[in-house]
Amino acid sequence: METFITIYSISITIIAYILARKIYMKYPSPFTTPVFLCTVAVISTLLISNLHFEDYVVAKDIITYFLGPATVALAVPLYKNRAIIAKYAIPAISGTILGLAFTLCIAIIIAKLFSFSLNMVQALAVKSVTVPIAVEIMSLYEGDENLAAAFVLITGILGTMIAPWLMDKLHITMPFARGIAYGTIAHGFGTAHAAQESEFTGAVAGAAMAIAGIIIAFCFPLFYPFL
Repeated sequence: METFITIYSISITIIAYILARKIYMKYPSPFTTPVFLCTVAVISTLLISNLHFEDYVVAKDIITYFLGPATVALAVPLYKNRAIIAKYAIPAISGTILGLAFTLCIAIIIAKLFSFSLNMVQALAVKSVTVPIAVEIMSLYEGDENLAAAFVLITGILGTMIAPWLMDKLHITMPFARGIAYGTIAHGFGTAHAAQESEFTGAVAGAAMAIAGIIIAFCFPLFYPFL
């Protein structure tokens, strides 16, 4: 029975993503973004099937296992476009730092205005990096790892939904600039979406995601006292 549930869970995830991609290509919109539409479809299917998240865990672990090779594969376009990325290294790093500083300041201001708990503020502070880095930082500072992971996922989904639409409205068409935005505000989700636009955009997003992770990991101890 467990094997059947696992196969069923993996199948609905793959099918949901394929259908979400087709829908987005035909009807591009923030609400048809594959990562959002697929998430809603999978959760809805699990509820209709009367399956709990615990039943989905095995399938989730199997799918997550392949994130490792997929992440490493991002190094290929990064290497192929290394000369161009190196040429714009200073704007890339500067843009990433400014983007992180802005999102961090906004998150902390909102948290302070609404008197959020320390755990909430900590989770908001690391929302713009990948889950492994966010969770590791939380474990070092005795924060809520699950809450941090949730904020990271929400940030990635919302960033992937809004960023393409907003950049199109603002007529930001330069692949380099779009890649920096995706990688900085929406980490892995944004990088995956950027790679769909072009190999170069995905490579830049991957670099921005890595830089963002390094900056937050090194700087968190510095601004932690202000949280």
